[in-house]
Amino acid sequence: MYNVMYKALRMRMKRKQVYIYADQDQRLRALAHRRGTTESDLLRAGVERILAEPLPQERDHQAWLKSREFIDSLIRLGPVKGRRRWTREEAHER
Repeated sequence: MYNVMYKALRMRMKRKQVYIYADQDQRLRALAHRRGTTESDLLRAGVERILAEPLPQERDHQAWLKSREFIDSLIRLGPVKGRRRWTREEAHER
């Protein structure tokens, strides 16, 4: 019976070999013992948590080029005519 169940599980799983630090090994073993589960179950749960995290948003190169062109167009206009009515210190107070 056990062999049949083991073979069924192995057909759905892929074996991976990982290296962990000695202190991680000790803590993993202790946690598995406290929870009454296997180290493999804890590792699979950790992998699931990482895979469930949202991916960082990729940068949109075209949006950057468009923004850069807008900034360059403002620079080409030159300085704004007239005087400003505020000081740099006032701007930083807000």
